[in-house]
Amino acid sequence: MKLQQNQIWQKGDHYLRIVQLERLSVDYKLMKNLATREGSHHHATKKEFCRLLKGAALLSSAELKSKIAESAPAHGDPAGPAPQTDETGPKTSDPE
Repeated sequence: MKLQQNQIWQKGDHYLRIVQLERLSVDYKLMKNLATREGSHHHATKKEFCRLLKGAALLSSAELKSKIAESAPAHGDPAGPAPQTDETGPKTSDPE
């Protein structure tokens, strides 16, 4: 398998996306959720990265779309309940 930029690999419950591919090194992003694309950036040599990919599966574009749809929140429910805000500022409890 030939490594290419923007490939996404799945290893367990983590996803690795190749951000920058150079002759001897790889910059990649490690993510838990494909829909939010939140994760941490890492740098490795190609040899280290290939060892890291051992047992991982390269996601095809169809698999990628289904994984994003699975991990995305429901259409009417954005990432969770919106925080309650009040124009007058934060509420404090009245001392009794």
